[in-house]
Amino acid sequence: MDEPLIRDVSDTARWMAVYRARESERPDAVFHDRFARALAGERGERIAAALPFGDENAWSFVARTYLFDRIVARQVKEGCDLVLNLAAGLDTRPYRMELPSSLRWVEVDLADILDYKEEVLREAQPRCALERVRLDLSNADARRGLFARIGRSATRALVMAEGLLIYLMPHEVGELAQDLGAPPGIAHWAVDICSPGLLAMMKERMSRVAIESGAPFLFAPPEGPEFFTPFGWIPVSVRSLLKTAGKLERLPFALRMFSLLPESPGRQGSRPWAAVCLLARSSAD
Repeated sequence: MDEPLIRDVSDTARWMAVYRARESERPDAVFHDRFARALAGERGERIAAALPFGDENAWSFVARTYLFDRIVARQVKEGCDLVLNLAAGLDTRPYRMELPSSLRWVEVDLADILDYKEEVLREAQPRCALERVRLDLSNADARRGLFARIGRSATRALVMAEGLLIYLMPHEVGELAQDLGAPPGIAHWAVDICSPGLLAMMKERMSRVAIESGAPFLFAPPEGPEFFTPFGWIPVSVRSLLKTAGKLERLPFALRMFSLLPESPGRQGSRPWAAVCLLARSSAD
């Protein structure tokens, strides 16, 4: 039996790296990731070639990366002393962004994907203090222990969860939110979410990916960013991927007009919508 194109969810990180590489190679690139092509590897290229959904929606991957970059840069400028990147995958921000050497950056993911990244980046030097933690985030006790350690050692930590929450059940996202809200040193949390309408569309068009990876798409809160409020997190910034891609001039012609329409950051219902949200602790100053 032939090996599946996507063996597990970690292979989707190779797939996403292809689009970071393509954006980085543009003369008008909005970010530069010189490591993305090597990290994507031959498997990432094969996945991208086999799944036209990716090419059709590359604008959303570019917009998401750009928005997370901006959040990191702004938070560091405002005094963030530690970034905790959950399900970090093949992210290379500690290597490619302008970051102070005093910043601490902690990447968390499964051992296989972090081992692979370390091997590819073995000659590269991060621009800040980088720590990698091999941990399964579904292990509640282990993650709480990590969060407690982070909370004790940081005064204004930013947590990143890029491309993670969509694979979790709503109650799992709620539990994660509560766990992150317990340590006082964690001040902000950056996430990306989508509407129920977009989730249904993705399930229809990417069922093969979900089946092969063993990680179906699950999380699309009807409440929108307000989902996080009962768990102690307040949305302070909500940036639409569509509108961001429009401003960056990355949208295909058929979608450009839609990016000009008014858009609410709240409930989206059946409307295809996705955004990057910055959340702040409700008890934060």
